Amino acid sequence: MTERSAWMPVVAWLLGCCLVCARVAAEPVLFESHRLTPPGEYTSGIEGPAVDADGALYVVNFQRQGTIGRVKPGAASSELFATLPQGSIGNGIRFDREGRMFIADYKKHNILVIEPGTSVPQVYFHSDQFHQPNDLAVARDGTLFASDPAFPHSGRIWRIVRQPDGKGRGEIMLSKRPTMGATNGIDLSPDDTTLYVSESDTREVWAYHLDGANLTSARLVKKFDAFELDGLRIDLGGRIFVAQPLGGTIAIIAPDRTPDAAPIAEVKLQGKVPTNLTFGGPDGKSVFVTQRDGRFIEMFRTDKPGREPCLQASNRC
Repeated sequence: MTERSAWMPVVAWLLGCCLVCARVAAEPVLFESHRLTPPGEYTSGIEGPAVDADGALYVVNFQRQGTIGRVKPGAASSELFATLPQGSIGNGIRFDREGRMFIADYKKHNILVIEPGTSVPQVYFHSDQFHQPNDLAVARDGTLFASDPAFPHSGRIWRIVRQPDGKGRGEIMLSKRPTMGATNGIDLSPDDTTLYVSESDTREVWAYHLDGANLTSARLVKKFDAFELDGLRIDLGGRIFVAQPLGGTIAIIAPDRTPDAAPIAEVKLQGKVPTNLTFGGPDGKSVFVTQRDGRFIEMFRTDKPGREPCLQASNRC
């Protein structure tokens, strides 16, 4: 064996180590948040993050109230995507499996829709009975659920079903709970059988079994000791990610623990006032957070994909 041949295994081993180190260095640390977009791109009404099937992120109130901004995949700043009808201001955004974008318009008591391939909002459902539609969840069959808080201390949930003419028909859901708090964040379990709702004022997360327009088997999932609650999302493992404005964190909780159990984890954020969050990225494991403090979007990586991107594009998950 020549001297050169004797060194070849060592060189190969060193090269392998370098490749592993480079790969590890390139992978972001899980649950470590960093700012994605520049400060000040959005108004203090920054809210409603949602990701479409192509991976673009949408957030309401870009530069001024009544607009929707878009962050294309790989971009680090936003652009104007849509302007809402005069007087309308959006909050929650969700996409269905056909690519329709739904927007909760709390100012004009509407659920708006933007059809795929367009950027023009139309009224999908309107009711004068709305307090102020806040956030949305969408089931596999396209049924929408909308939180409808009457701040500061009460609220309810709406169920909105698509009709043959393409418009929505809505009804207030019934529950045996005497009263609800200020209903805010909302999402479904991975199997679509349970609706999770955060209440801002009570600092509680509740679970309801879905039975048509009835919310049955009400169960307190978590009671937080401090900080009001805002937006909420579920991952494919069933874990609940909930924003805590003023706490500056995203709390991650298990749906099957006792209400006084500690969160599984708390993700410390760059901004101090997170309003909402959503999952996205090529594998559904990126979490995007809207920040009223600084009016920017930040993001962190997690270990399981979210329910929402997997609903739209199953090849991500």
